[in-house]
Amino acid sequence: MPLTIQQAIDRLIGGVPGAPRARSVDVVKAGDPRQPLRGVVSTFLASYEVIEKAVALDANLIVTHEPIFYNHLDESEWLRGDSVYEAKRRLIDDQRVVLWRFHDYLHMLRPDATVMGLVEALGWTTRTSPEKPYFCRIPPTTLRGLVRRLKRRLDLDTVRIVGDGSMNVRGVLLSVGAPGGRAQIDACRDDKVDVLVCGEINEWEISEYIRDARRLGQRKALIVIGHAESEEKGMEWIVPWIQERLPGTPVTFVPVGPCFRYL
Repeated sequence: MPLTIQQAIDRLIGGVPGAPRARSVDVVKAGDPRQPLRGVVSTFLASYEVIEKAVALDANLIVTHEPIFYNHLDESEWLRGDSVYEAKRRLIDDQRVVLWRFHDYLHMLRPDATVMGLVEALGWTTRTSPEKPYFCRIPPTTLRGLVRRLKRRLDLDTVRIVGDGSMNVRGVLLSVGAPGGRAQIDACRDDKVDVLVCGEINEWEISEYIRDARRLGQRKALIVIGHAESEEKGMEWIVPWIQERLPGTPVTFVPVGPCFRYL
């Protein structure tokens, strides 16, 4: 007898140490999970286009890291009657797709899938330790050389930096997503960290800390690659983990791709 989507979700949650939690955003956001599972799509964010691609793959469970309806809790009452929201909701309902968020529990995994996806994409799996997979001791390079590697390996058109492009670099700390300025600054206080590569920042926090640190003569730098760009590889990295818990079910990674263009 085939699994229902709810049974599949329960298996995924059961594979996370410490789950379930009493309060979490990792719940079914749309659709009826009582239906039989046909296939799974793993994605960073379930955009309208990603949902269309899932339908084309005959996948009726979309495992998404980030929200569907444009806010952290997926509150939708304020969007009632909005043409974009209603079209997306209609697509989900008409195609009988279920969307389940995999955010809190994904970050509870050890190692964190988003960190490991980024480490693997950068070719640094031998440059980390099991205790600190987010810290990479890389071969000597310059900040400019590191930027070139990031852009090439992650297929980025541009990044933002604070620092001197000619600065020598060895210790790189990866700060995926948006952990907040305090966590980012605490990470940079370690003398072994030359560069913080992060996803998203508030522009009055870590960037200003690095600016002041450099003014004081400290050898520090910051590279901001974007929230999605820092975490999307994790939703690809997690596919074998999902397959292991749902044997026989097709599981496909569908990238959402960049939202912004730079002129």
